[in-house]
Amino acid sequence: MRLAFAGTPPFAATVLQFLLEARHEVVLVLTQPDRAKGRGLQASPSAVSLLAQAEGLPQAKPVSLAGPAEIATIEAADVDAMVVAAYGLLLPRAVLALPRRGCLNVHASLLPRWRGAAPVQRAIIAGDAQTGVSIMQMEAGLDTGPVWLQRALPITPEATAGTLTDELARLGGRAMVEVLDRLDDLQPTSQPVAGVTYAPKILRGEAGLDWSQPAQALARQVRAFDPFPGSETTCRGQRVKVWRAQPVSGSGSAGEVVGERGGCPVVACGSGGLLLQELQRPGGRRLAAHVFQQGFPMPIGERFG
Repeated sequence: MRLAFAGTPPFAATVLQFLLEARHEVVLVLTQPDRAKGRGLQASPSAVSLLAQAEGLPQAKPVSLAGPAEIATIEAADVDAMVVAAYGLLLPRAVLALPRRGCLNVHASLLPRWRGAAPVQRAIIAGDAQTGVSIMQMEAGLDTGPVWLQRALPITPEATAGTLTDELARLGGRAMVEVLDRLDDLQPTSQPVAGVTYAPKILRGEAGLDWSQPAQALARQVRAFDPFPGSETTCRGQRVKVWRAQPVSGSGSAGEVVGERGGCPVVACGSGGLLLQELQRPGGRRLAAHVFQQGFPMPIGERFG
């Protein structure tokens, strides 16, 4: 098929790679403008932009799709369909109506559960046993369109938002290729009214660990916030990021170090204990907790938060 593609992060770049390997003709790539990144705050292109450049694909980086010039660019591409994956910009009705077969979105959840910006993280935080991808026909509502195809994936106890997103990207790429190949045979199904949940964007302000919560919930938060924004606490007035942790038995005052396993501290929570396994101080590297303790001891009786 003759396609336009709209996407920005590595998740979207993986989907685009599947389309290219399936021999679809991608004649226009839309991605978000370059963003300042790193300590030098230099403008860096998105993962999708880098792939498009490497493959010699025409690309555009509009700040909005609402203007007449942007709409004219998409119209001139004369595409059968537009594939959208984690683009990050709203597609107005005028754009949705341009492709002959409309706009198809790869969404990283089993809709109608977890509509919105952060479905992977919210599924982990909620303790869902599985997630998946939905190939959806886009319409004006937020992830409300009919679904062409869904593929499920279990959420393992070790999965982080980063590792799970990578798996879902590959699953979504394969599912999108399957839908495009069977577009004349499949029929999209309206989403049920029951079971709708929303996944709001993850904010840095959510990073703090509330030690009054159960250890199981805090362990899920740590996994959900890896790689962004990271979970954090304080100890002796210093900020400490927690990148890997495991719920274990333990009791005591919430936030108190009540034991250790293999040189790693166990912190009491609202119920149970949290074994801290990988930590980081500001400006430092991620370290195994037993190595971290060599420069920043956390003995029994120490307090977090």
